[in-house]
Amino acid sequence: MAATRDSSTRRLGDLVIGRLAAHGEANYQFRAEEDRSYYVKLLTSQGEKVLWGKDLARAMRDGETKPRTGDLVGARRTAREAITVVSRQRDAEGRVIRQDEQHAHRNRWVVEKVQFFAERSRLAKQVREDHVDVRETVRAHPELKSTFLSVRAAEAFATQRIANLEDRSRFLELVKGALAGSIQKGEPLPAVNLRKPKVIPRNRPERDDPTR
Repeated sequence: MAATRDSSTRRLGDLVIGRLAAHGEANYQFRAEEDRSYYVKLLTSQGEKVLWGKDLARAMRDGETKPRTGDLVGARRTAREAITVVSRQRDAEGRVIRQDEQHAHRNRWVVEKVQFFAERSRLAKQVREDHVDVRETVRAHPELKSTFLSVRAAEAFATQRIANLEDRSRFLELVKGALAGSIQKGEPLPAVNLRKPKVIPRNRPERDDPTR
């Protein structure tokens, strides 16, 4: 039942920074009787910390900065996903004598080199700024294009649907805060479809099928 527990007492969203000492698949808490999970061992300023969670395998595999052992990294829990886990009761010989399903949560992780989080913090600040030059910012950071398109859509919605200026300002502040918060946590940036739209020729003469 590794999905229901975590050796870290840090809150969701807190960033743990340390030197990556080891990572891999193992029985939870390195106990033979526990289910298989995944761990990341960090050497932090407060000592060794071992983080547990099956999603850590994906986070290590798909990380943008591809952290390796010895790198200074940050690890952050970005979300909790509802799952169903199976608990097994075994007899003295290790045979399963009872099996139950339980509802639990699995943490979703981001593990990247520390430079990644510093850059994300800077990008989040750009999104929160009211007087930022959007064109210049997107030119320097194309990955923010979709985010600013979302802000523009929110502004258009607020202009059409929210008459009170204070309410409109509050709404836009909440939208920007949510987008910036997602960026700062390290969640994937929304992709922008750069494919050109298919052009359908106009006034194209129609040809009749030949008569047979």
